[in-house]
Amino acid sequence: MRVLGLECYMGGSHKAFLNGWTRLSCHDWTILSLPATKWKWRMRHGAITFARQVDRLVAEGHRWDALFCSDMLNLAEFLGLVDKTIRNLPKVIYFHENQLTYPVRVESERDYQYAMTNLTGALAADSVWFNSAFHRDEFLDALSVFLKRMPDYQPLDAVDMIRGKSVVHPPAIDMFGRRRPEAKTKKPLSILWAARWEHDKNPDDFFAAMKMLKDKGHSFRLSVIGEQFRDQPEVFDRAKEFFAEHIDRWGYQKDRHDYRAALSEADIFVSTANHEFFGISAIEAIAAGAHPVLPRRLAYPEIIDSIAPSRADELFYDGTVDGLVDKLATLLASGNIPRHDDMIANTQQRYAWQERAELMDKALEEMC
Repeated sequence: MRVLGLECYMGGSHKAFLNGWTRLSCHDWTILSLPATKWKWRMRHGAITFARQVDRLVAEGHRWDALFCSDMLNLAEFLGLVDKTIRNLPKVIYFHENQLTYPVRVESERDYQYAMTNLTGALAADSVWFNSAFHRDEFLDALSVFLKRMPDYQPLDAVDMIRGKSVVHPPAIDMFGRRRPEAKTKKPLSILWAARWEHDKNPDDFFAAMKMLKDKGHSFRLSVIGEQFRDQPEVFDRAKEFFAEHIDRWGYQKDRHDYRAALSEADIFVSTANHEFFGISAIEAIAAGAHPVLPRRLAYPEIIDSIAPSRADELFYDGTVDGLVDKLATLLASGNIPRHDDMIANTQQRYAWQERAELMDKALEEMC
């Protein structure tokens, strides 16, 4: 098949997803993309920009069998502007995130026009793909509440329409060799926190737990990595000074090899996230051999259920600081990380790009 791929924000998870899939896809892709800057402007002008680019390609004789785009594109607007041959193509929209439940510090800052773009894009698509069932359900539940706030002409049936054509296709990861296939008995153990340095990833709870462990005399090594921004929570500066003698890695790992090394070096991977649409770093850390310690919320239960359902009690904590401290204290005191060969194998099978690309290729074919 010939597939036209449109990506308004070619960076981060959007770029990793599209590059990972198309690299192994059996289909012939034409990718049009825009740089990953000024996301609000990308959502505003992407439809106009892509319609003009695609019309030029159509005039040159290009033809496709299917259209694929991400949630950043105003798909309905694009279809109203582009050549009619494109409007008739089978269309998939992939939701990496959505602008109705994406975390904001103050709800009054949310621009609901972008949420409407997500709504109309999902309605215009023939198939709506989400990266997790959690994301699908959260978005549709929030959409129902949002539409009921309209003073009249509430399109409440849109929720069921979208739900009826929704499918979950989780992203995949690039596999690489993991360190120490044997049971880990190194002391002190290394703890990794890897997430965007923003409030929705809840760094305050993580550092509060680490301080309690340090005060109790536990030994550990610490790596805190992830994408950083100009306006980041102040807790990171304080933590860097307080945990200076424990730190192995700190800050954004610009080189992909450094990022992979950080995952492979970790004995324990910790998440404290209050919001996450999927949790790709957790998958990558598990595949690299780290023992996950995750809050029992968000997409984490469905991830663990897919790779190690019998180990849920071992891998989850209750989402509180005290619960995280108790879980980590037990691991640090023993100095022993149990073998997870079955969980690693399941992760590498389910979330490898070789597996996911084939499944999504088939899903495209079936839709067409």
